[in-house]
Amino acid sequence: MAADPHGIEPHASNAKALRPRALIVTADDFGLHPRVNLAVEQAHRDGVLAAASLMVGAPAAIDAVQRARALPRLRVGLHLVLADGDAVMPRAGIAALVDEHGRFGNDMVRDGVRFFLLPHVREQLAREIRAQFEAFAETGLALDHVNTHKHFHLHPTVLGLILEIGREFGMKAMRLPFEANAPLWLRPWIAQVRARLDRAGIAHNDYVVGIARSGRMDEAAWLAALASLPDGVGEIYCHPAVAGERALTDGMRDYLHAEELAALLSPNVARAIRKLRVKVGGFADVFEG
Repeated sequence: MAADPHGIEPHASNAKALRPRALIVTADDFGLHPRVNLAVEQAHRDGVLAAASLMVGAPAAIDAVQRARALPRLRVGLHLVLADGDAVMPRAGIAALVDEHGRFGNDMVRDGVRFFLLPHVREQLAREIRAQFEAFAETGLALDHVNTHKHFHLHPTVLGLILEIGREFGMKAMRLPFEANAPLWLRPWIAQVRARLDRAGIAHNDYVVGIARSGRMDEAAWLAALASLPDGVGEIYCHPAVAGERALTDGMRDYLHAEELAALLSPNVARAIRKLRVKVGGFADVFEG
C-alpha cells in the first residue's frame, strides 16, 4: 500500500513499554571527508564505536565504503541527505530540490512546506530517496539502520517516503531522534513518529544522546550521559574526525571533532560502558542479536 504523500495516518496506540537497557554507539557523516572516515576506523578498531551512518553521495563515500568492507564488525547504515549536502541523482531529475551545483539547501522549513504541498516536489523527493537507497545497496554492505542528515525524517512526508521505499531495500531499523531533555512541544510529534515506526514494524531506539551537544560530545559529555542513562534502548551519536586545518563544512566550524574522537577512544568511556553491563553495538546487534 502506498504511503499517504502527506504522511497523515490514524491515531496510534500508546507507545510500548521501555525495554531493558541497551546502547547503540554511532558516528554520523561517514563519507563526508577522509578525516571523518579515518576517525570512524580508529574509533571502531581501538575504541567504543559500533556503527556509522554513511552519506552515499558525499565526496569521500567511496573511501568510506572501502574502509567499512575491511571492518566486518562495523555496522553501517544509510544517512539520507536531503538538506545541506550533495544529491545522488543528476540535477535534471530533481531540479526542484537542488541548486545549480546539485546541492540541497539549508532552509528546511521552506523545503518542508514544499514537500507537503507540491506533488511534483514530492515525486522528485521520492526519486532521490530511492536513489540513495539504491546507492547504498550497490555497496554490498548490510543495511544496519537508516537516519537522515539533520533529522529531516521528523517531517511526516519524508518519513512516509522512507518507510515506503525503505521496505523494498530491507530497512529494519531507524533512529528515533528523541532526547530526554526535548522540549514539551516536541514530545507529541515524537510520539507520532514512534507510533508510525511501530506500525511499520521498524525497530528503533527509545532515546538518543547527542542532539543538544551536537559536535561537542567530548569525554565529559559521554561520562555524564553514561552515568544517568534511562531505561530502554539508547543511541549515543557523534561526529568524530581527525584534526585538520579547516572546518569540514561551514556549519561545523564550532564542532569539536577531534575531542569527539578522543572520547570514543577514551579508556574512561570504555570503562563506564563496561560497568553498565548492557548489550552494546549497532541496531542489528541490539535488536537481532
